[in-house]
Amino acid sequence: MRSHLLMPAGLFAMLLTAALSTGSTLLFILALMVALTVIICLASVIWASATVRITAEMEEQTVYRGEHTTLMLGVSHGGWIPVAPVILEIPSMSSGESRKIRLKDIPGRVQSLRMPIDAAHVGIYTSGIKTCMIEDLLGLFQRVIHPDETVYSLTVLPRVFDVDPLVMAPGDPGSELMARANEDLNAPSDIRAYQPGDAMKKIHWKLSARKQELIVRKFEEPLMQEVLILMDCSRPPFRGDPQAEADIRDALLETAASIFSAQMRTDHEIRMPLTGSRPAEADRSIGTTIAMKYLAGVDFSVTDRFERVLQMESSRMSKVGCVAVVTARLNYAMVDIMTRIHRTGPNLRLYLVTYTPDDANVLPLISRLQHSGIEVAYVTPNA
Repeated sequence: MRSHLLMPAGLFAMLLTAALSTGSTLLFILALMVALTVIICLASVIWASATVRITAEMEEQTVYRGEHTTLMLGVSHGGWIPVAPVILEIPSMSSGESRKIRLKDIPGRVQSLRMPIDAAHVGIYTSGIKTCMIEDLLGLFQRVIHPDETVYSLTVLPRVFDVDPLVMAPGDPGSELMARANEDLNAPSDIRAYQPGDAMKKIHWKLSARKQELIVRKFEEPLMQEVLILMDCSRPPFRGDPQAEADIRDALLETAASIFSAQMRTDHEIRMPLTGSRPAEADRSIGTTIAMKYLAGVDFSVTDRFERVLQMESSRMSKVGCVAVVTARLNYAMVDIMTRIHRTGPNLRLYLVTYTPDDANVLPLISRLQHSGIEVAYVTPNA
């Protein structure tokens, strides 16, 4: 029995005992009124709980970090017996804590609430109304409801900033070489039937005359060197400050997003493998928007160290002209692997996300990279 029921239960027992002892009709009526009040309170909670309707809708489900959106809530319940204002428990999107909101009591009408939400950090957030508590006016009874259809999702995309153009390794065929290859009529790789729009100079006239149909030459086009973007998807170095760690994650994601976006304006192929609970690989074919959503889905849950990812990708450098490494940590093993990658041919640029670019423990590693011809760029979180 709840402590709130002790007082009406005690009052009912006292009045009923006094009424039976004295035979007083008034005391008996008062005891019945106390019991009826408790029954009405219980009925009001049951009635409101059975008829409650809860809705939740996000005004914009996809925003960029730093923007704002609005969560629109709607609550209604039937019954003519009044109850206390409904209390909604809503989990915070930035932490594991919840906050409770008490609405006005308007039986039979939809109560609307607009909650502004700041998209503080990049990610995909799924939440909803955790609980809905209904209680009577006297606070004797309450019922907690766990709504099922009030889940909302918010995708916070990374913002992009200007980055210096990546320099491809010597021997990059480039678009000019591809164009020249298409014009080289002395090196056809195959033939096929003529199609409307084919250039007249590609027609194989002798073969066309023999086959009595137009035949055109096919040419192999040299493959464009690709840009490989490798982002460290393991948990960033712990600094004892959740806000600082979240800022480092944002900086990692937005640096990778900026490199990808800049390369989409070039002719080179792009490959950006992402690991974690939702592994994906972004390339030119999917476009910038979907690539940004892939980045937003990175949860930094990778348990393998980034050195292993570098080692695995180092064996796939045949078509790579430049590698962009984005990480918030640096050690001797990573330096050795990046140096070996650079020696195999592709240029390499390291984007180091750090609050302390002058760290005495990191400076010798930076010096080794630069001595090997590797570019190093610093990214300050939340700058």
